[in-house]
Amino acid sequence: MNRRDWLAGASGALALASAPAFAQSGYPNRTIRLIIPFAPGGTTDIVGRVISEPMTRILGQTVLVDNRAGGGGIVGAAELARAAADGYTLGIATVSTTATNPAINPKTPYNPLTDFTPIINLAATPNVIAVNPNFPAKDYKAFLDVLKKNPGKFSYASSGTGGIGHLLMELFKSMSGTHVTHIPYRGAGPALTDTVSGQVNMIFDNLPSALPFIKEGKLVPIVVSAPKRLAELPNVPTFKEVGLEPVNRLAYYGIEGPKNLPKEIVARIHDAASKALQEPSVRKRIEETGSIIISNTPEQFTEQIRNEYAVYKKVVDTAHLKLD
Repeated sequence: MNRRDWLAGASGALALASAPAFAQSGYPNRTIRLIIPFAPGGTTDIVGRVISEPMTRILGQTVLVDNRAGGGGIVGAAELARAAADGYTLGIATVSTTATNPAINPKTPYNPLTDFTPIINLAATPNVIAVNPNFPAKDYKAFLDVLKKNPGKFSYASSGTGGIGHLLMELFKSMSGTHVTHIPYRGAGPALTDTVSGQVNMIFDNLPSALPFIKEGKLVPIVVSAPKRLAELPNVPTFKEVGLEPVNRLAYYGIEGPKNLPKEIVARIHDAASKALQEPSVRKRIEETGSIIISNTPEQFTEQIRNEYAVYKKVVDTAHLKLD
């Protein structure tokens, strides 16, 4: 999916931002729980917390972040799927929870296409392979050479088995003819901690959570999945540039609810999130992470999820990828 597809429908989303507040329904009249299916410190957590504050103001009720980590996002997403469709339990939807995990894990306890109500795609972000500064390579050519000469010697961290970092790295390995051992964590936060400390050699992570460590010199970026070279990392090539375009995919972060969420509640949440994303301070905080604001309609987000799942299912089937 190209960048134009990700950005499609922004004007439609802005039109929805002026929708009525549905005050007559009484929603919301108590705290709304926002499930983040990963540990604190990762990109999903960053985006969820950034959006929860202005949505609390706009809705007039607390949007309470609740981290439910485990299984590459499956634990939190499954809890959302089981929740009552009353608008008081929402979740952050990611590529890991709606596409990569279900695509690779036949035991995923929910159907990503039928067990949720997509509301809005908030933002999309590039991904990056970054290494500990002690790794014996600092650029892509040397990195690939080291991996090819040392199959199985090095390890990589991911946010969890079946997560986007896991599946993209496995795709990279299959296309590049390399072997690196997978070390799954309960979110990007702890995975980054161990990569920075040198317990693991490298990580395939979303840019927003990895970028602070890169800027501090605690991680060295090798290659990114992005539409073009990033202003923050002008000397780092994209996967397309190095001949691995199928790995050149963005991650998304959206809000969804359980299936059968009433349309008036969907509209109310969409309205609040859209307005929050129009606030300059919110846009600045999200864009500073390297992310791109999306803010599309529920229908467009539904189609994005459907398309992304199809892409990763094909990746899994073609490359015969299986869980560790």
